[in-house]
Amino acid sequence: LWLNINIVLTAFFMYLFFPLLGSIGSQPMRKFSCVRLSTKQLNIRNLVSYEKQQVPVDAIMFITTKGIKICVNPNHKQVQAAINKINQKRTTKGK
Repeated sequence: LWLNINIVLTAFFMYLFFPLLGSIGSQPMRKFSCVRLSTKQLNIRNLVSYEKQQVPVDAIMFITTKGIKICVNPNHKQVQAAINKINQKRTTKGK
């Protein structure tokens, strides 16, 4: 009888918690998000990638060759030039 109760309880908890684990695991968790935006001039040569972000602020997060993350306003004209340069590097590397 004790074994049957353990099996039933285990099955019940698995039924409750495994769907939660699956939904949490399938959502990518961002480790760093922009809260403040930099107003400094970007050195485009040092940028290797970028991510678009809308929450908590609308921003582009650039990542430098040293792994430094720089958050900037996506509406600045230099930002689009930097994005184009990174995209161009990616396409030429793939060829």
